[in-house]
Amino acid sequence: MANQESSSSAGNAPRSAPPRISSGVAGLDEVLGGGLTAQRLYLIEGTPGTGKTTLALQFLLDGVARGERALYITLSETAEELNAVAATHGWSLDQVCVFELANETTLEPDSEQSILHPSEIELGETVQRIIQRIDAMGPTRVVFDSLSEMRLLAQNGLRYRRQILALKHFFATRACTVLLLDDRTSERGDLHLHSIAHGVVTLEQSIQDFGVERRKLRVVKMRGIKFRGGYHDFSLDTGGLRVYPRLVAAEHAIQDCGKLVSTGSAELDQLLGGGLVPGSNTLLTGPSGVGKTTAAVRCMLAALERGERAAYFLFDEGLSTLIARCISLGLDIRPHIQSGQLAMHQVAPAEISPGEFTSWVRNSVEERQTSFIVIDSLSAYLQAMPGEQFLLLQMHELLTYLNQRCIITMLVLGQHGLVGEMRTDIDLSYLSDTIMLFRFFEAHGEILSAISVVKSRTHAHERTIRQLKLGANGITVGEALRGFEGVMSGLPTYRGETAMLGNTG
Repeated sequence: MANQESSSSAGNAPRSAPPRISSGVAGLDEVLGGGLTAQRLYLIEGTPGTGKTTLALQFLLDGVARGERALYITLSETAEELNAVAATHGWSLDQVCVFELANETTLEPDSEQSILHPSEIELGETVQRIIQRIDAMGPTRVVFDSLSEMRLLAQNGLRYRRQILALKHFFATRACTVLLLDDRTSERGDLHLHSIAHGVVTLEQSIQDFGVERRKLRVVKMRGIKFRGGYHDFSLDTGGLRVYPRLVAAEHAIQDCGKLVSTGSAELDQLLGGGLVPGSNTLLTGPSGVGKTTAAVRCMLAALERGERAAYFLFDEGLSTLIARCISLGLDIRPHIQSGQLAMHQVAPAEISPGEFTSWVRNSVEERQTSFIVIDSLSAYLQAMPGEQFLLLQMHELLTYLNQRCIITMLVLGQHGLVGEMRTDIDLSYLSDTIMLFRFFEAHGEILSAISVVKSRTHAHERTIRQLKLGANGITVGEALRGFEGVMSGLPTYRGETAMLGNTG
């Protein structure tokens, strides 16, 4: 009786989870929560040009690097074409077996000058050749390219579905992981392949009015795996595909941040109520030329002088122009760039997706241990992607992530116009922990700059208006000015008696 109970208990014991293998694509394993389940059949679908072949080659080459046998079965491309694709990425397919199903050897002697069309091949013979090659080679990873040719061979939908199902059962007994590539030429609404496959990954691309096309990936289904749903940006460049997983701030632990730190200006610290708070973001907003970037650089330079690492993401002006301007204002950042303490990123907004930009920021934080980040400016970033939906939500996740990692973030946001009513392309005030407002104002026949803090979630701050002066010593913040009129209207005029900071020229 005891033996029977013991045997029953052993029979009901939970099975261990199937092993996971890498997809070979940077970022995709993170989306999949650790990679693909081994010895399963997956569908990779996308229109021509989305990167299916490149993804498949990366998958096979990753297996080769791990000592596995890799087989590429092709009905659509020749071995020469595949080798050419691999060469553009700096890869070699010497260790990958490329099996061409449609080549000159399938022609009869009396028809050697004819052009072979996939529909002329007998489907049963084709499938038999696949089975024979796999049994002879015993591959661990297999790619089948592509299912569109299989549809042509089958002639009708029922025969095609039966053959795919038969292939699935065959692969299930051969201990290999299979990727089926499909260019989505089947009739719309045909989800039969989705139900057969263990997992489905869709690649898409869209053309912008200006700039490069945007590519995104979505895991439609993956049995037995908790994956990250939704769309994820990816790039296709020399070196292959690189996926940028959608950032979910809630997945990152909240850290205990330190105390207030100085901006490098005692007066600016007073205006902020003591300084900047690690784990918070500050929005610097105002018209062009008022001093937003210079103030951000001054705060960043103070962090660098404390020995911290910083990253500057520059969208608007050229890097050489920014460095020259900083030197003229006594804020020389070149030694910090040369030492590697400061990383300057010149961003081409029309050439980058939101997901890729987020990846840059994350790498700066997680790999370089950066603690101070400047994004200059959000205006150019937002203008470059007018068709991107949910950009505010992505920015919300990014800022929440940075706050949880105790990063001090400064966001520069330009406003339209120089005087009068100011407006911005998008309202980011609700995302900001602190808001610094910059304005031009008129006093005694001169156009001067003013700075004030209008919001702080972290601690009490001054609600005064102070003069901001740019000069050979960087920035100088004056005493609180009393006697302003029309600040909220956008046309501030100073009629007080507090002395100005002197010659602004």
